Amino acid sequence: MAAYRRRGLGLVGLIYILIGIYVAWVHDYLNAPLLREIAEALLAIFLWFLPLLDVDLNLG
Repeated sequence: MAAYRRRGLGLVGLIYILIGIYVAWVHDYLNAPLLREIAEALLAIFLWFLPLLDVDLNLG
């Protein structure tokens, strides 16, 4: 019987990333303006067709 191997991040990986984000926030590697810029970039990447329709993706 073949062993079942999960693909993807998984619960342990998600917890690891969340703890890393918290530690980076506490030590001031992340801040609100940086997170806003990252969110705008992700919106522009995943909703790339909206700027073509003259939709403003700026959060601020």
